Amino acid sequence: MVHLSPALRRTDPYPFEELDRRKAEAIAAGRPVVDFGVGDPREETPAFIREALKDAITPTSSYPRAAGLPELRIAIAAWVERRFGTRLDPDAHILPTLGSKEPIFHLAQSILDPDGGKDRVLVTTPGYTIPERGTRFAGGEATRLPLTEADGFLPDLNAVEDATWDAAAALWVNYPNNPTGATAPLDFLRSAAERCRAHGTLLASDEAYCELWFDGEPPASALQVGDLTNVLAFHTLSKRSSMTGYRSGFVAGDPDVIAALKALRPSVGVTPQEFVQRASVAAWSDEAHVEETRAVYARKRKLFLDLFSSHGVRVAGSEATFYLWVVVPGGSTSLEWSIALLEDADVIVAPGSFFGPDGEGYARMAMVPTIEECERAAEALDRVLGVST
Repeated sequence: MVHLSPALRRTDPYPFEELDRRKAEAIAAGRPVVDFGVGDPREETPAFIREALKDAITPTSSYPRAAGLPELRIAIAAWVERRFGTRLDPDAHILPTLGSKEPIFHLAQSILDPDGGKDRVLVTTPGYTIPERGTRFAGGEATRLPLTEADGFLPDLNAVEDATWDAAAALWVNYPNNPTGATAPLDFLRSAAERCRAHGTLLASDEAYCELWFDGEPPASALQVGDLTNVLAFHTLSKRSSMTGYRSGFVAGDPDVIAALKALRPSVGVTPQEFVQRASVAAWSDEAHVEETRAVYARKRKLFLDLFSSHGVRVAGSEATFYLWVVVPGGSTSLEWSIALLEDADVIVAPGSFFGPDGEGYARMAMVPTIEECERAAEALDRVLGVST
């Protein structure tokens, strides 16, 4: 029998595998399921990006360099300056990555140092599980900071003891937030960065949803805090440009940490293919398609906000992203309500408990199906909620 690592043995199955199983059973039974469970956009990748990809495919290929194409780093730096008003050095501050999940998972391997007293990573819950999984596989421990509606789904950094801060290699934040859809003010990010620097901790900011906002000012970035020492921001084209399958993103910030990550990456071979990088240059250089995508999600969002409001079902957070963080009505658990919606309305939503125990009492709805599917699901939910509320 093969001996597995302790981290692998104690890793729970990825929760969405259970949703996939239930969905497969329903489809096999011939039911017209609409899936709001997993945040996988189904909007078309814009044609000009697909054309750029095709044009970049050459008869011969070679291994991509770990630092990424200079053209891509320049395009990213230009976008960051347009979007956040921050000027970055394309060579020192930016590293193209294979989407954002890959560097988020691997970061702990570069910064954990148990012998040096840095054996811990601070993560928020409910939340994206990959930072915690990456920590465990790197031999570290995760400390969970709860996100509560009363605190605007921001972690209470003052509640973390100094000894925990001193042992923390990184603090992970994710705004706009998955799953709650909450945003963080720039003052919070500045305060978090200052706290991290004071304890020799890295502020790692997952900003995958920063372009999906609907009202008021666009969400802030950790790249706007001023001093980027001990600060990294993680970005991706998956949601911004409907390019999930391309696996193209970047990490930017503290040049010393970027240099360390560049030194590691040739050993793991995770640089995006050059034809994907060239398509990414086109994507980062255009804003018109982002505005169009945002308008599509705004239409879906209004459809369901109006629906839930008409039935007295409350939606918390949900200021940005393509997620709605729905308060489970009627005293059911999040899993019970999700199963009921699947059985009664052929609609799949993700139980809040999938994102950690602090997600209980909520369900996450990813507004990724097509407009037509959303309208069909809204009719079914209107019928079901009309009976139960």
